[in-house]
Amino acid sequence: MANEGLFGVHGTALSVRSQRMGMLASNIANASTPGYKARDIDFDAALQNAQRNGGNLDSAIDDATMYRVPLQPSQDGNTVELTTEQTAFAENAVAYQTTLAFLNGRIGQITRALKGE
Repeated sequence: MANEGLFGVHGTALSVRSQRMGMLASNIANASTPGYKARDIDFDAALQNAQRNGGNLDSAIDDATMYRVPLQPSQDGNTVELTTEQTAFAENAVAYQTTLAFLNGRIGQITRALKGE
């Protein structure tokens, strides 16, 4: 990956977390849609796939996307469990913010180095 030297794996991790956040938000938005199947991205698998595939994020995410198996299936075929989705969304949001803070710190270091501070 081109940015591997400056940012390590964090640039890819931020992209995967962003994609996951969108997918979890879609699950929450479709909580009452009959027949909707909740999906999630296995973060660790997506990150490993991206590193193995030389940074091909689309392929890595496709391979790591899975359907969620509900604890209590609904009668209309919807597999979204709102509490599960909200918890996963909140956890992912915290991890996203943490990765973003690291990257911001790293960019600050590079900026200071370029200015000669």
